[in-house]
Amino acid sequence: VQLQASGGGSVQPGGSLRLSCSASESTLYYYHIGWFRQAPGKEREGVSCISSSDDSTYYADSVKGRFTISRDRAENLVYLQMDSLKPEDTAVYYCAADLTWYGDSSEGLSFRNYDYWGQGTQVTVSS
Repeated sequence: VQLQASGGGSVQPGGSLRLSCSASESTLYYYHIGWFRQAPGKEREGVSCISSSDDSTYYADSVKGRFTISRDRAENLVYLQMDSLKPEDTAVYYCAADLTWYGDSSEGLSFRNYDYWGQGTQVTVSS
């Protein structure tokens, strides 16, 4: 599975962005998808994930209530809607896929549990 994250950009604090995760030459239908981010000098951090079966979701505490993950099966896309953005949300954002669902647990946000990764997209939140 070849993934591509897009939709990043520069916004002011309090602003919004919607990231998209797409797959070339394959379907995301059977894959659990996770969104991750990595800021300079920091380890890759799990943000949110969505299951392939029933679209169950899980969020990191740092983004809960501000970010929303969703899946559009017809368009073969997974979105990450990011609202009320803060400067600390600044990072390169990646989407990843795996066939194993770890349920609504922190394991679903561990980058070590995902086999397929795409190129990231930069999100910068600054005034």
